Amino acid sequence: MSTESAIEDCIDSAADSVGSVWPLHSFVTANPLAGFEDRPFHEAVADAEDLLGGDGYPSADVFRRASEADKIDAEILRSELTAHGYDDDIEASLDRMAQMQSTDRTETTPTTEQVDAVLSKWLAAFLDQGQAKWPMPNREDGFYEAFRSVARHDGALPDSDALADLSDDPADAIRERVAEYPADHWADIFEFQLAALPGWTGLLKQRVADNDAWQSAYPITLTGYLAVRLALVEQFDAALSPTETTDDDSSGDDDRPPLPEVWLTAWERSYRAELTNEVAAASASLSEDRTEKRPDAQLVFCIDTRSEVIRRHIEAVGGYETHGYAGFFGVPMRHTGYDAEVSVDACPPILDAQHHVTDRPADATDRAEFDRWQSVLTSGKRAIKRLRSNVATAFSFVESTGAGYGAALAARTLSPARVHNVLDTAEQRTPDDHEFCEPAIDHDPDADGDLPAGLTLDERVEYAATAFELMGWEQFARIVVFAGHASETANNPFDSSLDCGACAGNPGGPNARVLASICNDDAVRERLRERGIEIPDDTVFVAGEHNTTTDEIELYDSAVPETHHEEFDQLRDDLETARASAAAERVGEDAEESAVRETERRAADWAETRPEWGLAGNAGFVIGPRELTDGLDLDGRSFLHSYDWRTDSEGNALEAIVTGPMVVTQWINTQYYFATVDNATFGSGSKITHNPVGNVGVYQGNGGDIMTGLPLQSLMSADDEPYHQPLRLSTVIHAPVERVTELLADNEAVAELLDNDWLSLTVVDPTQDHRAFHYDEDLEWTPLSDGPVPTPADTAEPVAADD
Repeated sequence: MSTESAIEDCIDSAADSVGSVWPLHSFVTANPLAGFEDRPFHEAVADAEDLLGGDGYPSADVFRRASEADKIDAEILRSELTAHGYDDDIEASLDRMAQMQSTDRTETTPTTEQVDAVLSKWLAAFLDQGQAKWPMPNREDGFYEAFRSVARHDGALPDSDALADLSDDPADAIRERVAEYPADHWADIFEFQLAALPGWTGLLKQRVADNDAWQSAYPITLTGYLAVRLALVEQFDAALSPTETTDDDSSGDDDRPPLPEVWLTAWERSYRAELTNEVAAASASLSEDRTEKRPDAQLVFCIDTRSEVIRRHIEAVGGYETHGYAGFFGVPMRHTGYDAEVSVDACPPILDAQHHVTDRPADATDRAEFDRWQSVLTSGKRAIKRLRSNVATAFSFVESTGAGYGAALAARTLSPARVHNVLDTAEQRTPDDHEFCEPAIDHDPDADGDLPAGLTLDERVEYAATAFELMGWEQFARIVVFAGHASETANNPFDSSLDCGACAGNPGGPNARVLASICNDDAVRERLRERGIEIPDDTVFVAGEHNTTTDEIELYDSAVPETHHEEFDQLRDDLETARASAAAERVGEDAEESAVRETERRAADWAETRPEWGLAGNAGFVIGPRELTDGLDLDGRSFLHSYDWRTDSEGNALEAIVTGPMVVTQWINTQYYFATVDNATFGSGSKITHNPVGNVGVYQGNGGDIMTGLPLQSLMSADDEPYHQPLRLSTVIHAPVERVTELLADNEAVAELLDNDWLSLTVVDPTQDHRAFHYDEDLEWTPLSDGPVPTPADTAEPVAADD
């Protein structure tokens, strides 16, 4: 292996300790400690604290408030404390924890701060995605070359002329800088330097992995970045290698888990016990033959916790059946809207887009009308953008437009609800893409691009079949709705964090339209019949989008025939009723009409720091039939994925859910967890003081590292009061426990997450008298009720759905 290859491999390995960060416009909630998931949670927290700083557990005050609010069962807590050799006196335990927890943060030296300041300045210039009016020169040559050519004019450098002496090859420049150290010490040096600015490092890691249009045009590599950093380290005579540190294990010199880990486990057990008991009780009440009369309509929502609320209210207003499915609807695609400037990968970050789907106009007349309206709206948006980015333009614009614009500004500030009405009216008069476009799903073998255009018939059949098989469907209503979701917010740099995480921070409507189009295809239906999936001739698939800020559900009616108009109109009316009651629950107002108005105000108010709570509160994930939870108020805290073990004799559907959606929800959960317990390190601080940079991130202040996670307002009801309860994800699966054991044995990565306590898993086994079994480790289970631990010989064979 060449020295260059050895260095690059070492850099890639060192970078694993830094979590990936996505650009602000497509923010993805991911585990900031993803690189530490190969070790037990408490060890990962300790190791990350040494490298990145920050706290990995809630404070003693947070635990105290949870205990006083009866969120932590005292009996469970005492049993956990005793089991791990701690005093079971709760107050004494809290006092001890408070004394051990330190608020000290890792301090950087002045010279390292100078390196960070200069490097951040050049990273912001290079990685800018269209915000800068004067782009950095020579970006097309790559970061290393551009820096060498331009930074020599930087007066902040002590010896900028020395940059001319840097090697042409960044790997050579790194090798020269670390030559005096043994090769087995390089990884520590590289990790230390890459972790100094984890926000920027995580962003360029993800940019390299995505290899998007920006990366193709202006390439940056970890090697080039590190070569620049080491050059600046030399310029400022900053620390090159990490200093020796002394481990501070709060549990003492023994092998006990730290005290906060014990408290966290007790808190999670308290939450999980209630959820599991409810699912087990519902399982016992399920009839063997669950076939019921045909529902008035079936609506499929994303598994997102926000869907749980609106689903309850929809089911309460009529004979409707709701289901949960990952919000990209199983189609890993890159989407280009009509006349869109950019394409987006609308699928989970753990998947690569496999198809390119564009919106194509269905009628030339509609297209001309749309273009006319769109040109007016585009001009207005550009004017507003100039106002936000150029003070001089703002003054001249307001002067030329006079009092009318001033009145508009005042209305936007003082009466945002009325502004929402105006905008809503304008949107109603402006045709949306779905009103005159259709997704081009047919495969085009002659189309240009790095992804296939559209989908072949085999692929369309597979995506439709997978959806119904994963959800365990056996009957279809006359109207089936696939409802993606999106948020509505004003003046919010983190608006994409409120859109669909399964669509990589993009709205889910386009994916819903694609799956609906697939399922309305006669050729697809014919092939599905051959696979045993009988879709009645009178079933119509409709796409829609759930606005999670206002709970409005817009249905796209282009596919609805006249024979279904009466039912469709009734469905629209009932969705409005459900919206009003859901809004009242979320807003906390008795009057439903005023609650709807309040959600609209929040959506339009550019001073609103918290238009909605997003996925704050998430703690559980239930995988099973809707009948297990349809009578429960889960308080918007559970992801819900439809699944019927009886229709999944081989376990393939369950495996797809566990290795896909469950892993993604664990990412979401850990982002909310760590951003709550230490927002300064793993979040992004207050939105009030955010300074957006380059359309890729935010600063707190005028420079430095970009922040990596959710803002305070997405997590806290007050500065010192978390709204989000920082718990690791508790998954409950309704299936034979032996099937789950086999699944985990075949998927070591998922088993490792469980063995290392990054999430928990409980199985409610309908073949074992609906008993619950909790996963311990190494594929072993603990029964949560009396009776023998199930073995393969004890486990009943799956019962076919039609037996």
